[in-house]
Amino acid sequence: MDLLFMRLLFVIISMVIGFQALAGADMEIWGILAGGFAALIIIVLEIGMRKVSVKGLSSAVFGLILGLIMSKLVIDAFSLAPIPANAFSVIKVSLTLIFCYLGMVIGLRGKDEFNIIIPYVRLRRQDQSVEKILLDTSVIIDGRIVDICKTKFLEGKIVVPRFVLKELQQIADSTDPIKRQRGRRGLEILHTLQKESGQDIALHEEDFPEINEVDAKLVKMAKLLEAKILTIDFNLNRVATIQGIKVLNINELVNALRPVVFPGEEMTVKLIKEGKEHSQAIGYLDDGTMVVVEDARKFIGQEVKVAVTSVLQTQAGKMIFTKLHK
Repeated sequence: MDLLFMRLLFVIISMVIGFQALAGADMEIWGILAGGFAALIIIVLEIGMRKVSVKGLSSAVFGLILGLIMSKLVIDAFSLAPIPANAFSVIKVSLTLIFCYLGMVIGLRGKDEFNIIIPYVRLRRQDQSVEKILLDTSVIIDGRIVDICKTKFLEGKIVVPRFVLKELQQIADSTDPIKRQRGRRGLEILHTLQKESGQDIALHEEDFPEINEVDAKLVKMAKLLEAKILTIDFNLNRVATIQGIKVLNINELVNALRPVVFPGEEMTVKLIKEGKEHSQAIGYLDDGTMVVVEDARKFIGQEVKVAVTSVLQTQAGKMIFTKLHK
């Protein structure tokens, strides 16, 4: 509403200026129309620049200033040579345009590498740096992040990028009922995380419009902020690790905390379903670890006592192979 009011005020002021400019020539109406038309063109350009970030604009300004300085130095060098006035004017204008253009392009291309951008200067003491942890969409929907934050195992600031929140909103608005439920669960988890976890949580507004994939944006932001990524996405884990980014994977944490069992150890497990091999039955421990029992298909639905024969660690988790205890 405030933005709409400013645009209307701008149009009115432009029309008044147009009226005043042509008042003496008896063309007041044309002045009003010209002022309003010019204001509308500027508003359209302003709407088209919606994706231009403050960081990108400040980088372009920095590059423009650098280009002007460089062009001034080069023009001063040319002024020492015996060049005709007309030719020197052409050279002066050309060099100014060339160096300003190159400076702005270089500034925009290197905007992500600027640690200090004039006039937006960031000062931070190295001994007071705060560790940042970026959340991806999968770990928010998963929900276990709330309990982990309550235990105070995570230190530092939790950062939720704006593009991750946007993806959650898109999932919550999906026509697929399963996706819609997952998206709404993610938004509810974020609300709970802000209210009950006691963790320092911030929303980061930076976006990368030139990058389409959310995972690629997350990796880019982690590099710029020197942050870690908290996820349960196996593919994101691999891609980020390859690029030298530290990744905290909740599934790996869960696997590391599961109890250690050894061959010959006895346990009791309830058999739930058939296994892949003939006569196998499957059960689960309280932490979700799969237990495969040989020659126990006829005992499905019952609790049986088994002895561990071997343990297999896979990317999906731990599998315990057992046989019926005699």
